[in-house]
Amino acid sequence: MMNRLLPGLSRRSLCRELLAGVTLIAIAIPINIGYAQIAGLPPTAGLYALVLPTIVWVFLTSSRQLIASPDASAAALVAASVGGLAAAGSQNYATMALAQAIICGVLFLAMAVLKLGFLASFLSRPILIGFVAGLALDVFVSQVAKMLGVHIDSGNGFTEKLAQTFTGLGTLNPWSLMISSCAIAILLLGRRLLPVVPWALVVLVVATGAVAVTHADAAGVKVLGEVPAGPPVLTWPVIDWQHWLALVPSAIALTMVATAEGLLVSRSYGEKHRYPTNANRDLLAFGAANIAAGASGSFSVGASTSRTAAMDETGSRTQLPSLILAAGTILLLLFGTALLAEIPSPAIGAIVAVAVLPLFGLDEFRELWRLSRFEFWIGISCLVATVLVGAIAGIVVAFVLALVNLARRAASPAIDVLAEDDDPAASLLDGAPSGTVTAGGVIVVRMAAPLFFANGAVFANAVQHAIEAVGSDSVHHLVVDMEAITDVDVTGAGAFSGLRSWLSGERISLAFSRVRPGERIRLTRFDIIRDGDPVYDTNRAAVQSLRASANQTPEGSR
Repeated sequence: MMNRLLPGLSRRSLCRELLAGVTLIAIAIPINIGYAQIAGLPPTAGLYALVLPTIVWVFLTSSRQLIASPDASAAALVAASVGGLAAAGSQNYATMALAQAIICGVLFLAMAVLKLGFLASFLSRPILIGFVAGLALDVFVSQVAKMLGVHIDSGNGFTEKLAQTFTGLGTLNPWSLMISSCAIAILLLGRRLLPVVPWALVVLVVATGAVAVTHADAAGVKVLGEVPAGPPVLTWPVIDWQHWLALVPSAIALTMVATAEGLLVSRSYGEKHRYPTNANRDLLAFGAANIAAGASGSFSVGASTSRTAAMDETGSRTQLPSLILAAGTILLLLFGTALLAEIPSPAIGAIVAVAVLPLFGLDEFRELWRLSRFEFWIGISCLVATVLVGAIAGIVVAFVLALVNLARRAASPAIDVLAEDDDPAASLLDGAPSGTVTAGGVIVVRMAAPLFFANGAVFANAVQHAIEAVGSDSVHHLVVDMEAITDVDVTGAGAFSGLRSWLSGERISLAFSRVRPGERIRLTRFDIIRDGDPVYDTNRAAVQSLRASANQTPEGSR
């Protein structure tokens, strides 16, 4: 019974999972309070995300480990998008954040129903690294201002926040600076010395106690303030339809980022620990969790990579820690909100700032530089666009860069001259120099890609250049290896028709080999293969047959 409700859970692992749940409470509660502040929402919005959305996620997801929760990138996107429609902290602002979460939920559900989980792969890793790094940089600047006690407008863009932070240094609060500096030292050194200790919780407890004892709030240290007690209440955002429509672009951005990151993390942990995952079921779970968030006073929910990694390190292999987190949060909301009132904002800023440091992706950018300079600059371009133009513009740039990268690769397919054993080689003749042809004037060419608008002309030109390189008088027959040509479009077919005309003018016959059975009808409909064109099972058979026909041709004729 236990294993059916929570796959992977057993009596032997129960104690370990319970301890992991306590650790998750210590990590998630302070972080979510910070993320709610980044989003421009009250602390309860971050806490409510740990209750109903978490419970819904646990019982719908296929992943045994992925933690669903608001994260830094989601919080930054909420602030950037909703902040342009309403003043942060206002009731209308909070209502639109709820509506945005519901739109995200509907989009997730639509993707699940239409089985569009594969779209997550459209955001390549360099693009995702750059986009998330840009959001992390924006979040980090906000937290630096909070740690210094400098007031900035959270609704502004990155450059405005950075300028306000520098110009506001004259108002720096030394007590805030001292609290945040000590908090950062504890977080970084503690994580290095005793990584199993929930240092974020330690920082909150120590900093809150210090503020209560020294009355640092009277010296200008900003504290969290009164947090309303009580569990989340089911509600529904009521806004006019123009605002619903205005929230759609940002909801699409939130959905795509959460989809790309969430499905990638879910699949990677499933493969690592050898349990099955289902992308479309996870999309369904994300959809239901976001609708639950919007209906219970929270904001958009995605995948928490850092918390998932933390639970993996504790040895957790089930969703029980998430249920314990939900139960612990309810108890806090019912009986412990008074403990939150004196939490100093500089300490929360330090916790969030340290939490987003891994999102800068320094190691990932270094690896991209080593492996592919082009993809490195794609990531950097996405980062710069996100930081300077905004999060929504950043996701648009991300999609444009993805299309550019895709078109660039598709427009430069590998085009090989093949040997008789079907392997790429310099020539069809053993030991012959590059560009020569077999006896009988046969040349075999293969393109390792579908034939479509981006590469049709490239293929036709490459074939012509290959023939001209050895002299068109020496080539009597061209064989096109069709094994890798899995699709064709109208533009690609037009380019091939031009190649056929050129071959006819040069009195070179055209034949095909290794045509995929399922593609032949489509290739015939597009006039790539015509009635009477020779079609062979292998390249060797094509070469031998065409050689034989050449030997039977009268001397001097072609």
